[in-house]
Amino acid sequence: MAWHWLRRTLGGPDYPPVQLGPRWRRLASFGAVLLVGLGVVTVQYLHDDRRLPMALAVILSVLAVLPLPFLLSRPLVAWRLMMVAQLFGTFNRHNDIWPWAPTQIAISLVVLLVVAARVDRPIVVWIGLITLIPVWIFVDPGNQAGVALLYTVVIVVGDLIGRNARIKRALTEQSEVSELEKARRAVLEERTRIARELHDVVAHHMSMIAVQAETAPYRLGDLPDPVRDEFTGIAGAARGALTEMRRLLGVLRSDSAEPLKAPQPSLADLPELVATAQRAGVQVELDAANGPEPPEPVGLAAYRIVQEALANATRHAPGAPVRVEIHPWSRQLLIRVHNGPSAQPAPEAAGEGHGLAGMRERAVLLGGEFEAAPTDDGGFEVDARLPYDQT
Repeated sequence: MAWHWLRRTLGGPDYPPVQLGPRWRRLASFGAVLLVGLGVVTVQYLHDDRRLPMALAVILSVLAVLPLPFLLSRPLVAWRLMMVAQLFGTFNRHNDIWPWAPTQIAISLVVLLVVAARVDRPIVVWIGLITLIPVWIFVDPGNQAGVALLYTVVIVVGDLIGRNARIKRALTEQSEVSELEKARRAVLEERTRIARELHDVVAHHMSMIAVQAETAPYRLGDLPDPVRDEFTGIAGAARGALTEMRRLLGVLRSDSAEPLKAPQPSLADLPELVATAQRAGVQVELDAANGPEPPEPVGLAAYRIVQEALANATRHAPGAPVRVEIHPWSRQLLIRVHNGPSAQPAPEAAGEGHGLAGMRERAVLLGGEFEAAPTDDGGFEVDARLPYDQT
């Protein structure tokens, strides 16, 4: 593992650049002027103090300031260039504490501080060890310990700065996640509250419909049997809707609440659903082939698709005959609900519903397919294929 980090330090991929804001980007021109100024000062020092030829002084000064442009975009490249500058920047050195030009010393300290703050700690360790090699080679023996200590302190301080910045960044991200979670929870609680309020409002009206349908035969006196059956069907449908709403409300309750545990409808309940629609005056024909009972999720989805398709046919094509076909075939449950053209004008819808979207979602969640489109005879057809394992 140590050799992996060494290879990464010497020639591995670099770290992503720092994203600077607009204010920092405006300082780019100032940074360019600063680089030119440092280069000029370094050239003058190498030419006048070290007595180097002008061409060599220019080359070494460019090499000395070159790490700075890469410092924020490619920190490891900046450090590698700094090491090259330290190895070749000691021509005609004097017996001073530092064998490098003053500007090169300052640039080296800045590079070590920034790089140590940006890279991983194992790379920081290798950078510290490798950076001390030129110190022990070129620095006067009496000053090696002091220079090495200064480099080490700068690297440790940079590492601490980077670690604190990463901790603050992690805390900020965690705080943002917590805020998003709170907002999501608030939305769920609001949805549950709306669902309960909707239940209270609709349940009141459905209860009134059921009561009025049950008491109408007694209030209106002698009625024909078909009319009594019609009122009985209305009352049963209203109470069935109330039961479904209570079941859905139980799903939306919080974890501390006990949801209702009434059995979910399945394919076995389709004849009763069709019979209820027939008592309500809908011409429904059921063609259900015999076969093994599908899994509960498939049976529930099939029941809901047929239920919604019948409701849509009754709403948008009143008086039209409806044919419901249920056939198991090759590990799939084929569902087809076809209604003919409307026998009378359909009432204007009060709003856009979500029936087709809900049916499609049920089929897709089970890995099935769903299609709904008008037919050539002016009617409408719903086709769904719900896969399941028969084993």
